[in-house]
Amino acid sequence: MGDARGSAARPAERPFPRIEYYWGVTNRGWGARGRRPGAPRRDSASTGPVTGERGGGDHTALADELRRLDGGRYGQYRGLTGRWRFPGHVLEVARVQADPYAPPSRLAVVVPAEVAELPEDLWRTPVRARALAGYLVRQVGRLLPEHGFRLDVGGQEVLDRSSCRVEDGRVVLRLGMDLPGRGRVIDGRAAERMLCRELPAAVAEGLRWAALDQGEARAFVDSVEDTDALRRALPELGLVAFVADGAVLPRRSGVDDRPLPGGGVPFASPESLRVEVELPHRGRVTGMGVPEGVSLVVGGGFHGKSTLLRALEKGVYDHVPGDGRELVVSLPDTVKIRAEDGRRVTRVDVSPFVAHLPTGADTTDFSTDNASGSTSQAASIVEAVEAGARVLLVDEDTAATNLMIRDARMQALVAKDREPLTPFVDLVRPLHRQHGVSTVLVVGGSGDYLDVADRVVMMDAYRPVEVTERAREVAATPTGRHVESAGFGSPRRRVPDPDSVEAESGGRVRVRARGRDALTLGETDVDLRAVEQVVDPSQVTGIGLAILRCVRAGHLDGTATLAEVLDRLDADLGADGVSVLAERTLDDFVVPRRHEVAAALNRLRTLRVRKLV
Repeated sequence: MGDARGSAARPAERPFPRIEYYWGVTNRGWGARGRRPGAPRRDSASTGPVTGERGGGDHTALADELRRLDGGRYGQYRGLTGRWRFPGHVLEVARVQADPYAPPSRLAVVVPAEVAELPEDLWRTPVRARALAGYLVRQVGRLLPEHGFRLDVGGQEVLDRSSCRVEDGRVVLRLGMDLPGRGRVIDGRAAERMLCRELPAAVAEGLRWAALDQGEARAFVDSVEDTDALRRALPELGLVAFVADGAVLPRRSGVDDRPLPGGGVPFASPESLRVEVELPHRGRVTGMGVPEGVSLVVGGGFHGKSTLLRALEKGVYDHVPGDGRELVVSLPDTVKIRAEDGRRVTRVDVSPFVAHLPTGADTTDFSTDNASGSTSQAASIVEAVEAGARVLLVDEDTAATNLMIRDARMQALVAKDREPLTPFVDLVRPLHRQHGVSTVLVVGGSGDYLDVADRVVMMDAYRPVEVTERAREVAATPTGRHVESAGFGSPRRRVPDPDSVEAESGGRVRVRARGRDALTLGETDVDLRAVEQVVDPSQVTGIGLAILRCVRAGHLDGTATLAEVLDRLDADLGADGVSVLAERTLDDFVVPRRHEVAAALNRLRTLRVRKLV
């Protein structure tokens, strides 16, 4: 990005307005507050540096300082910490890396409402504010140079990110930056170009309404609001999920979540399951409604069964326009379940699935450091119900066969009193009847599920066809199999021990994402590879911060059950979880769902449970 672009983007003729805003930088993280009318200021003047900081001034002073530092020792960059005023925004340098190989420095940019001039109707509700922030951060990310800046723009999902917030019309952008150096020597000229020209140009073009593609911005926000409205409409319609006609479900690959080039076969609902919904902006839309109860997705291999289920598991999130899944939604409390060999299980009541073990172990209070596929899946189902899941998604491909089904021949060979496991096929209906938990299953080889299904959808060359009546005809022919359980009792609830959840290492809080697959919490690594609804590394950081919040805020107090801890967390995060979780970090994060927080706690190998109630 050249000098001409940087200078052209700066509205030098416009005076910088006074900001009624405070960015407090402490060793605990960002603290963002709008000043209440009549409340005292947190610093002496909005144009000066925050008390205790070494840097600060206007943009010309910053440029002079960077030129002066050129060729100096890398550690001298620390003098930049503070607030620097630019025409149209404030740059705050919150943390400076110790050397060129350390984690990036952390910056914040605040654009006042008077400068951003974002129409109020685009940010007046939390959903629209989140969507607008999602649009803006992507615009800035597109404008910034490829190297040097670390801006968390996210992927196909529009999540509640710390990297960009719209608060009462003002925009707050948080990002990382690799301060340039020649070895351990400061490259002040490059730093001046980045901080004083490239970043201001991207901010001016990406965070001001006058510079944006206003039609595109409105379409982005309206699309997310439509998705949210559709998801909220599901309970009234008696549905657990909805897939719009014309949706594009196939992805480019298992590691690339963008839509398949060309789109593949657009989704078209079977007429018998087609539902019409009126949305705020798109108006009337049609698609396949998935009703409450037990739904099977069947079909031959490679015909789109798992593709449909993966779209439903991601339907708890909103998606960017053009993703193809904007109108594929699931209830917020939808949880994907799978087998997970080797996971730790801590005092879970798995008695609905497991009884009379040869060892005599009490399965109402079951623990293991190395669960099998069947016991891990049984524990995951019970844990999901404990955390408040209303819908379970299960794919036969990633499930434990011996937990899913025991056919007539195996029942004849191995008597029930010699088989500790009760298969899911005998529990899936009681789970809905007694606990209100619906299930969507992908099955290709377990025909006994036809006996318990409320409806059956066959995927045929990526096109869904309802075959419920035909399935009932097939199921009318007896197989000789008998039901092994008549009910799904209420599992005992667990009370976690707060002393077993530690986020400190060497006296310092340590919360770190290792991609999407693992969370480092204190001195412990939590394996999240089987938690398939984790879609973003920043989401992993948010999970760790949420667990830390549960401990530090007293939600996890040794008397509350896990469900009560999660309820307290939800109430605490409220409509602005970013501000709550930001108190402990300068790093990027996403506000997580309660179900991923519960999944991480359940996989924490230091977790202890005080009692079961």
